[in-house]
Amino acid sequence: MSKTHFLKSLLLAPRFASLLVLACAGPCLAQGRCNEDESAAVRLARDTGGSVSATPETSTIDPRQQLQDLVALSLRRSNSMGAIRLLTLAAEADVEEAKAARLPTVNLVGSGAYVGNVQPGQDTVKGSQARGSLMVSAPLFDFGRITKMTEWRTQLAEVAKLGQSAAEEQLALQTISLALDRSRYVLQAQVYSQYVRRMSCLVDSLEVITKADRGRASELVQAQKSLQQADLSYEGSLSALRQTEVRLRRFVGEQLPPSAPMSNVLARLPDLNEMQQDILSAPDINQASATAKASRSYAESVLAGQKPSVNLTVGTNSTVGTGKETDWNGGVQVNIPLYQPGADATLMAAHRRAQSALLQRDDAIEAKRYRLLEVYEVASSALDRARRVVDILRNSDKLRSATLQQWQQLGKRSLFDVMGAEGDYYANRVAHVNALFDAEQAVALMWSMGRGVQTPLR
Repeated sequence: MSKTHFLKSLLLAPRFASLLVLACAGPCLAQGRCNEDESAAVRLARDTGGSVSATPETSTIDPRQQLQDLVALSLRRSNSMGAIRLLTLAAEADVEEAKAARLPTVNLVGSGAYVGNVQPGQDTVKGSQARGSLMVSAPLFDFGRITKMTEWRTQLAEVAKLGQSAAEEQLALQTISLALDRSRYVLQAQVYSQYVRRMSCLVDSLEVITKADRGRASELVQAQKSLQQADLSYEGSLSALRQTEVRLRRFVGEQLPPSAPMSNVLARLPDLNEMQQDILSAPDINQASATAKASRSYAESVLAGQKPSVNLTVGTNSTVGTGKETDWNGGVQVNIPLYQPGADATLMAAHRRAQSALLQRDDAIEAKRYRLLEVYEVASSALDRARRVVDILRNSDKLRSATLQQWQQLGKRSLFDVMGAEGDYYANRVAHVNALFDAEQAVALMWSMGRGVQTPLR
């Protein structure tokens, strides 16, 4: 057999032909990784209706400012916050009412009637008659009952204000948490979209190879299966993104701004000792303290109400028509309680409520401290996991590049090795995204337990 004829027979052999196609298709797969970054971003922008920028890396949006804007918008739009503000105004009006108890009260009473007077041996007197009474009263001394009632109302107004601050903080935390989750799912979708693009390129290459070597059809089926799984993960991330955006629209309205990259906006772990001190200045803890003070003032007002009181009274009565006359009076009225059934029980109940409020405040502080330790551990673990995943990612990227190169070099590695390396690489990228955002969610929760989640944003 001639040398030329031998070479022709080798070129016509299916296995040799498939290897030649593979050697040609491999570089096409590796070149620019089939433009996976650019193509994936374009697809994601299309599938999300433009709510995600096609090039988030070059976005000029300040993520901190966007979070502050979203929080401000949610506070303005919230009906629950509007209701709480009205309750705060109502509590302030109650304070004014309590203060007004020290001022004199003036009452004018008038009546008109047809009257008659019959007495034996005298003429019957009858006719129309009109009466008018003017009465003025003012408290002089009440053992501090009005003072304590005013303190009680003032502290209840403070409770309402602090409750408003606590509600605002919870709403801010919910808004920021949803914005962070939105950014999380955007990045997840970008990673899975790149994975889909990568598997699509592999399927395209194997389709070319399979045409030359039908015996490798099973590899094509396996690659198509991996492509379907990657696309399923991508659609799952998009579904989670859409659900998160629905919840976010409830707070900020239908027009959502493009998602800003937020993977590092709250990635700094705060000082634990400082966070524990900040718990005492948290709005809900201050609210519990104000509630305890209000309960104590109410108990003192109940005690003062069971003691004598002195009022100044001035009045005048005038009658016109039949039986015309005018009289007036002025003096001091003393009210001394002698027997009040249930007074001791009322006072005891007020004292018990004040003690209960103090215990509830102390329990809230203790619960927050232990919760802070738990969340701090979660944040620390998530940040450590993110750092470790970065190291794993470097090795994973090297492994997938080497595996692909060896697969391209006339089948030194199997297709299953290639797909396994690709799947491991993108799984680690998703794990890195989740670790970063788990840490940010924990950090946001830590700040919300103290001075507020907006503090690190400023």
